Amino acid sequence: MTPRRRLTLLAVTIAAAPLVLGGCTADRKPAAESAKEHAPAPELTVTPGDKTRDVPVSAEVGTAVKGGRVTAVRLTDDKGKQVEAEPREDGSGWVPSKPLQPRRTYTAEVTATGDSGATTTRTTTFTTMPKSTKPQITSTLYFVGNRTYGTAMPVTVAFDPAIPKEARADVQRRLFVKTNPPQPGTWSWLEDGSQVYYRAPDFWRPGTTISVRAGLEGLPIGKKLVGDAERTATSKIGRQVSLEIDNATKQMTVLRDGKQIRRIPVSLGKPSTPSSSGKMVIMEKHQRTTFDTRGEPNGGYVVDVDDAQRYTWGGEFIHSAPWSEGDQGNTNVSHGCANVSAAAADWLMGVTQVGDLVTVKGTEVELQPGNGWTAWNVSWDEFVKGSALPVPAGLGPAPAAPAHPGAVAGGSPAPAPSVSGR
Repeated sequence: MTPRRRLTLLAVTIAAAPLVLGGCTADRKPAAESAKEHAPAPELTVTPGDKTRDVPVSAEVGTAVKGGRVTAVRLTDDKGKQVEAEPREDGSGWVPSKPLQPRRTYTAEVTATGDSGATTTRTTTFTTMPKSTKPQITSTLYFVGNRTYGTAMPVTVAFDPAIPKEARADVQRRLFVKTNPPQPGTWSWLEDGSQVYYRAPDFWRPGTTISVRAGLEGLPIGKKLVGDAERTATSKIGRQVSLEIDNATKQMTVLRDGKQIRRIPVSLGKPSTPSSSGKMVIMEKHQRTTFDTRGEPNGGYVVDVDDAQRYTWGGEFIHSAPWSEGDQGNTNVSHGCANVSAAAADWLMGVTQVGDLVTVKGTEVELQPGNGWTAWNVSWDEFVKGSALPVPAGLGPAPAAPAHPGAVAGGSPAPAPSVSGR
């Protein structure tokens, strides 16, 4: 073969090679796409189980998925009417927006979808129990709808009788809080189980909308009790106001958005009836009320007072006390309240909101847990220890701002010296 012939054959072979390779791969699918086609459908478990009877009216549709996520849930009653429900944040279930009805049959159809697009659907039908005849826990939600609260307002639920430790996780799972804009927090129980508080790591931001649901109706609590009612409320957070009372100076500093707007002389509890030191929250406001301490230690009097703002269950108020104006700013003569002048009390009523923080320091006794809404009287690390459920990882106070030369606790600028002395 001549050199020219050999070169011609080589050129033909090289030119033909891509055509042969192209023909071999024309019908082959990418490995990833092929793997998806052969990926197994997700594993899906739904509760209550099919044909389950005597289900509590507090039931929700529980879901557990392996290899996918829940993409559709449809819950209907025995008349074919759809029941509204919302998913839990952790995806563990769908919670009906209202308690189910007793002696009714419900059907839940749940679909899960895997990464490949393959789906699994499970259907379960269950029947609720008759209306329970067990004694009910009495619950009280201290969060009313259509109100404006201060930035320290905790969501508080009280129980009578108290919730035992072994039942607190079940109760806590039925307490829901939504905030807009989002500001997540957690619940924390008093040691005796009589109250549970919800708050975020930091004070609420002004303008936040808070929606609360205590979905306890029909909830089994231990073996002998059930929850009493469904309670809901939505309210907003207003401006930031706080009161700081120092027993050493007998002065109340009023701050708005971290800046001092007034100083007010006070008279606190005398040695036999001292005021509590700690972080409290305004709970009630009364233009006029009656203090009746008959039957109480160191009490026995009945007196009408104006412009009273409660901050402990034990009966500590900020209120008008014209009878002690000569002592305010220098001597403690009250039965534990913070006495202020009539003019100052009237002014405060127009400045404060339920939910504003009241900090008292330097008195003879410390605030007891549960004597008021005491959610802020402990650090965040201590607060989360009171949760009966795991607290989301990473949930904590915002990093402290760089120290200001005259900063006070919380990073607020130090109040300027009062020029009026009021």
